[in-house]
Amino acid sequence: MRLALPRIHPLDRYVSIEFWKIFFTTATGFPLLVIMIDLTEKTKDYLNRNLSPRAIILGYVYAIPGSVFLVLPAAVLFATIFCIGALTRHSEITAAKASGISFYRVTAPIYLAACFAAILGLGLGAVVPATNAKHDELLQEQRYRGGNERYNFAFSARDGRVYQIGSVNASRGTISQLQIVRKGTGPAYPTYVLSATLGRWTAHHGWGLHRGMLHVFPDSVSDFAVQFDSGHDTRLREIPTDLMSIPRNPDDLGYGDLRRFIAALQRSGGNADELRVELAQKIAVPVTCIIIALFGAPLATTTQRGGAAYGIAVSLGTTVIFLMMIQLSKAIGAKGIIEPPELAAWVPNLLFAVAGGVLLARVRT
Repeated sequence: MRLALPRIHPLDRYVSIEFWKIFFTTATGFPLLVIMIDLTEKTKDYLNRNLSPRAIILGYVYAIPGSVFLVLPAAVLFATIFCIGALTRHSEITAAKASGISFYRVTAPIYLAACFAAILGLGLGAVVPATNAKHDELLQEQRYRGGNERYNFAFSARDGRVYQIGSVNASRGTISQLQIVRKGTGPAYPTYVLSATLGRWTAHHGWGLHRGMLHVFPDSVSDFAVQFDSGHDTRLREIPTDLMSIPRNPDDLGYGDLRRFIAALQRSGGNADELRVELAQKIAVPVTCIIIALFGAPLATTTQRGGAAYGIAVSLGTTVIFLMMIQLSKAIGAKGIIEPPELAAWVPNLLFAVAGGVLLARVRT
């Protein structure tokens, strides 16, 4: 018995081709434009770093996945608006309806393409941290980033340890208000909290810690503490420049790494609400591709009179509004206004989904 494969309608092929042409043009054109502008501004800096042309070119090649990831929702919106807008202006939507094909059926290939774009976004989100790291390595961004001081931050170190640091001065080799937390599993590998008022770095002896206390928690009901005037932590191997040049940027961490960093930060008593929103956005942004297609398809039927200029204005305006909503929701989640904070990352999607549902319900099928 042979299984009958679903028949691809010529209209589906036509709509899909039109969508993907605009999608790939937008998804590659915007990042290349941003790269050209950035390269123009930073060429002098790269020459001062004695970087070879090959390193500069490769560095920007590795920057492409991150740029494409950010522009995917906008690319889906532009492709949807221009594809459906062109079909509407040329009366092809009307002809399809006269043939008994509803608006929902005409736009089905676009929704399917948006799902593929969402999957592409999830895949890019997994590789972007590695490509960003390679970009920074080739262009020596970490070496020339920041100054000599850094204040009030958390640092995820080796062996599951988390540093809470009041301040670091790389030029002096000093650290103040240090707290080191390691989550243990029991008496054989206990949880401990090591705090020190001051730390000094020397090349021969590493970090010397002064005026501190060590709290050890073998289990949940007992603990003991040791106060010390000075000492050394042999596991504190990061030199001052390491603490300056490797900030924990969520964009440089994969989903699993960021989730582990959040857990470690929360164990150390830090506020991880903003990072929890960033973690949820790693999933919410790719899903936006589907939501934005549901919103853009009925919206595109209003562009028939304004032409391409109107389509561009609608697409850009919607993109700007959506990006503003993402930043606003991130700020709201970081302040703890919405609980849990992860919900804030999905608020723009929810609002656009509701608006898209209303527009779809009002479209003449």
